[in-house]
Amino acid sequence: MTGRVVHFEVPFDDGDRARAFYSRVFGWHLQEMPGMDYTIAVTGPVGDDGMPTGNAYINGGMFQRGSDEPRSPVLVVDVDDIDAALAQVAEQGGKVAAPKMPVGEMGFAAYFHDPEGNVIGLWQTAGG
Repeated sequence: MTGRVVHFEVPFDDGDRARAFYSRVFGWHLQEMPGMDYTIAVTGPVGDDGMPTGNAYINGGMFQRGSDEPRSPVLVVDVDDIDAALAQVAEQGGKVAAPKMPVGEMGFAAYFHDPEGNVIGLWQTAGG
């Protein structure tokens, strides 16, 4: 398990408003992902092709807030095996907020409540 924070996620009620806000205030490069109802947020420098040019910062994403978790911003932690990580979460007093789900062909995500009530995300890269 790597345990590294690999990205963040920010839910929104109005996507255009949220994208305009974060782009104008922080200069984030935002790219909507067709068919995924998700916006990639690049927080560091990008090249002419819009792709990140460095790795000393954390990127993230934005999504439409729904009735399910997460409903507030979350940190997402990289793990080798989401199922094993969720078992450890339960053993240590946490609770699953949203079970393992596929994210296109890229990997899997899940969310849990830590013992303090915070929602934290998990990420497992496909094939990992």
